[in-house]
Amino acid sequence: MENFKVDVALEESKEKLFEYLNKKQYFKGRDELLKYHAVDIAELLEEIIEEIGIQKAVIMFRLLPKDISVDVFSSLPIVDQIDIINVITDVEIEYILDEMDFDDMIDVLEELPANIVDKILEKTPKNERTLINTFLNYKADSAGSLMTPDYISLTKEMTVREALKYIREVGMDSETMYTCYVKDSGRKLQGIVSLRTLVVTSKDSMISEIMNEDYVWVNVDDDQEQVSDEFRKYGFLAIPVVDKEHRLVGIITVDDILDVMEEEATEDMERMGGVIDQEDKDYLDMSVWHHVKARLPWLLLLMCSYLITGTIITRFEDVLSSVICLVSYMPMLMGTGGNSGSQSSTLIIRGMATNEVDTKDALKVLWKEFRISFVVGMVVSGINFARIIWLDNNSIMIALTVSSSMLVIVIIAKLIGGMLPMLAKKVGIDPALMAGPMIASITDMVALGTYFFMAAVFLGL
Repeated sequence: MENFKVDVALEESKEKLFEYLNKKQYFKGRDELLKYHAVDIAELLEEIIEEIGIQKAVIMFRLLPKDISVDVFSSLPIVDQIDIINVITDVEIEYILDEMDFDDMIDVLEELPANIVDKILEKTPKNERTLINTFLNYKADSAGSLMTPDYISLTKEMTVREALKYIREVGMDSETMYTCYVKDSGRKLQGIVSLRTLVVTSKDSMISEIMNEDYVWVNVDDDQEQVSDEFRKYGFLAIPVVDKEHRLVGIITVDDILDVMEEEATEDMERMGGVIDQEDKDYLDMSVWHHVKARLPWLLLLMCSYLITGTIITRFEDVLSSVICLVSYMPMLMGTGGNSGSQSSTLIIRGMATNEVDTKDALKVLWKEFRISFVVGMVVSGINFARIIWLDNNSIMIALTVSSSMLVIVIIAKLIGGMLPMLAKKVGIDPALMAGPMIASITDMVALGTYFFMAAVFLGL
């Protein structure tokens, strides 16, 4: 209910803002913005950029207090961040980047034109410039590209009293203080210790006595999807990132991994729908041409698969012409097959994404899907058998042809839907590609082949 009230208030403020901007009453517009949290202000600025233009949005952005403007900038989509940077001065850009969290700053720098990045780095202290260049060179979608160097590090030789004093000194500049990382003189990660443990432990205890040496870590080159799996599995707020020598180079926090989870889920949905190479932009922000490029290749590939389906129909034209009523049941059989396969593939793909199912479970999945498909197939076949005889007034042999085809099609479709994603993962292909359109195309071919085979068996055609 509270969220609904906020949404209503934001909508009312948007109308007031537009009115103030049209009348050039900019300070009234700023006061309206300052009623809200930085995230909500960013949402309102997005609306201004989209409906009025970047120039008006920059005016409002510049009128915000400096500390708030940095938080607002961090909450904007990267596309809007770049638009603002292209308008504001170099001094303003430097201030924003200096005040941003390190990992957010790296995300922005990765998207900026090289000439602007070079200009910013020229005015950056040498040690910080080296660190920035190191982070910019990590592979996209790797743990290194997600991490931040802003963490609290302790040594084994510290006492709890010394550790707490150190945390009070540097804690505000760290991404998180709830977990501290223990390193040796060579920066190798030796253990972790929680703030909770530090607070409840005797002040004279040594860090070496209370640190946890059994910890989970990721390598700097690990894929971001693997990192998100670790967060999901253990429920971490942060996870350490190490290099090949097990030196601690940064940490990844849960707020950054939530963005990755959304990104990966979006990518899977796009692939399941037969959309490839979609840009990291909102639907309305993408040009028609980019939408065409993302959708057309997969559609062309699937269209080619239907040439096989057409060949099957052409080959059995004599069968269809001799028993014309068989044609009317083809859409139902093909549709049911596609739906059955999609059900199974969707569940298996989700199971693999959440680590509930693995490729080693293939035989278990096969056996379970067979039993499920047999029961489902018997039910829908029985219903169709009765309908074909009593409602359509067709012969028992026609009913047997359609119903037996339905049973076999449902079983095969569900087995294909369950096994194809697992096979794809085994050979290194994204399992999401084996859903939706792909499953429908394959099951259509299976459905027709099965139907005509059953017609030959029961009708002697």
